[in-house]
Amino acid sequence: MEIRSTTDEDRDVFVDTVHAAFGHFPETPVDGGGLWWSALETDRCLLALTADGKPVGTASAYSFELTLPGGALVPVSGVTSVGVLPSHRRRGVLSAMMRRQLGDLKARGEFLSVLLASEAPIYGRYGYGPATYTGRLTVQRHRAALAAPRADDAAGAQDVRATRGAPGADAGTIEILRRAECGEILEQVYDRYRRTQPGALSRPHRWWELRAGQPPISPAPRYIAVHRDDDGVPDGYASYAIESGALTVDETIAGDDAVFTALARFLLGHDLVSRVVFKHVPPQHPLRWQLADFRAGEVSNDTDWLWVRLLDVPGALTARAWPVDGELVLDVRDPFLGDHGRYALTVRDGKADCAPTDRAPDLSLDVRDLGSLYLGGTAPSTLVRAGHIRAHHPSAAALADALFRTDLSPHCLHWF
Repeated sequence: MEIRSTTDEDRDVFVDTVHAAFGHFPETPVDGGGLWWSALETDRCLLALTADGKPVGTASAYSFELTLPGGALVPVSGVTSVGVLPSHRRRGVLSAMMRRQLGDLKARGEFLSVLLASEAPIYGRYGYGPATYTGRLTVQRHRAALAAPRADDAAGAQDVRATRGAPGADAGTIEILRRAECGEILEQVYDRYRRTQPGALSRPHRWWELRAGQPPISPAPRYIAVHRDDDGVPDGYASYAIESGALTVDETIAGDDAVFTALARFLLGHDLVSRVVFKHVPPQHPLRWQLADFRAGEVSNDTDWLWVRLLDVPGALTARAWPVDGELVLDVRDPFLGDHGRYALTVRDGKADCAPTDRAPDLSLDVRDLGSLYLGGTAPSTLVRAGHIRAHHPSAAALADALFRTDLSPHCLHWF
């Protein structure tokens, strides 16, 4: 079997092979673009070929930026289009492609790789761990009233309301546009948002230009509720469509909680719908608590989203910010790549130093588990209790929880 990089001449073969692997047929091109594979970076695609040259497997990667806890923006590869023809599964094709791809990513000097897993059991064995989570929140229209913020009743309420970002402090306006009218606004608002949200990925300009991906990037018909601040500057939007009595929100992007609340109030107050469905809501989002009837918010489709793999443990751990000072010795196994290292993580004033050590470990863990912890969306103590991480003394899990905690939970909306 041969695994090689593709060229522009291989694009049709690559696209046909990945569709066949999933049992799908390529979509018919339409005016205005919108084919998800049009944003593929041909020089980052891999084809697996049999000895007689038949394509039987594919893998690819996009070039993104990932926002880390603390706000650092780092280059990251978004692994995508991974598939093997049903006739050639369980013959080592996928493992060979993953090994080749991870080697290529390390050669590029990258210390992180991310993906969205089509099936959860597959990618753990290649060192990826679920790191951000998302869910669906459905609100019946007749139970959609928002409660008045109780902080307004506390002492100093006027000061609270005057603070930009407080739920009751919005002074902006909302304008309804069609998707085709506001592509530049969406691109700019999303880009400002993703730079402050841990776990968010960039959406390169070519994605918007090619309209590749899912709504609101794609040309699928959508209404866009654009929020503008009191100076008229767009600082949030919600992409939505109405079908069979349900208003379904693809994503809500907001510069702060006040903007999100304003958009949510508009969506929940829409006439002639029976329910409002928010498709991507992070865990512990305050919207459920803002409803006058807490039970009116029905959570479903609670699932993993972005999976993270560390390729360079010291490089990754020193790139993000940390909330407290402390020292932790991590014994990290990487079975797929045959690596094993022990590292002393020392945090001072929000910055970390990470170096090899022979000291006794505080935690022993698989690289996939470190990927789950990395963005702060999974508590180390959870994986200790699950039997995946070994804590070598009683205080190790609590110390790790304090170090890996983030003030803002990681969340990723981008589909790739």
